[in-house]
Amino acid sequence: MKIVEKAAAKVNLGLDTTYRHDDGMPEWNMVMTSIDLADYVEVRDTGSQNVKVTSDSGFLPSDQRNLAYQAATLLQRTCHVKRGAAIRIKKNIPVAAGLGGGSSDAAAVLRALNQLWHLDLSLKELATIGLKVDSDVPYCVYSRTAHVTGVGEEIRVLEPTLDPMWLVLAKPNVSVSTPSILRQIEYESLEHPNISGVLEAIDAGSYDQLVATVGNALEPISAGRYPEIRQIKSRMKAYGAPCALMSGTGPTVFSIFNKQSRANRVFNSIRGFCSEAYLVRSL
Repeated sequence: MKIVEKAAAKVNLGLDTTYRHDDGMPEWNMVMTSIDLADYVEVRDTGSQNVKVTSDSGFLPSDQRNLAYQAATLLQRTCHVKRGAAIRIKKNIPVAAGLGGGSSDAAAVLRALNQLWHLDLSLKELATIGLKVDSDVPYCVYSRTAHVTGVGEEIRVLEPTLDPMWLVLAKPNVSVSTPSILRQIEYESLEHPNISGVLEAIDAGSYDQLVATVGNALEPISAGRYPEIRQIKSRMKAYGAPCALMSGTGPTVFSIFNKQSRANRVFNSIRGFCSEAYLVRSL
């Protein structure tokens, strides 16, 4: 039996952290949405108890460092499953880009194995297991616009009120280590974005309010280390983007549009400056 799951990338419309827990994990206050830039995860029953991960990307590890591998073996242990699986990942989401590619792959594996192994777990149960892999995995299990709090485990799915939007993404030629950025957070000097405003904009279905309130508290930290982030933000705005925001810990910068023609203009301009650019839609 073979199951193929779509593993959608995510962007952070709002990202804030208010304090650090005793174990070092940040307390999050985020609004995430998923986009149609996606990996595809194929999961097959092999008849053995081994878990094997392969990929068409040379940048992706296939051993225990791989989040999809961690998710599969964790689910196997948690549910006392005596079966294995062969996992094949077709990568489209850039690696170490702030777009949750690894977490989304792990979430897709959990959803697929839940079917393959006939576990009948709810999305909430899968998300609870996924939190042990990475803090973005619970959101990616749902892969719907949501308000995410706690250490990533509290997911409040938001009702869709905005029309589907176009997004332009641009990733500079750098890779950002999330743990290294998180270690640099100085909470007393963080500038906190207006997460309530983002939630209100989504609730009201107001595109104009959304572009006015998006924000990322970690952007100054990553941009301080990687000036390419500020350069791309500046270029996007100069080309006519209504906003320009870093996703996650970066380095990918994105903007959102309610008109495809405007998104096309910015995309055609930015890809002349940044080779790794994408024009996608929100899900």
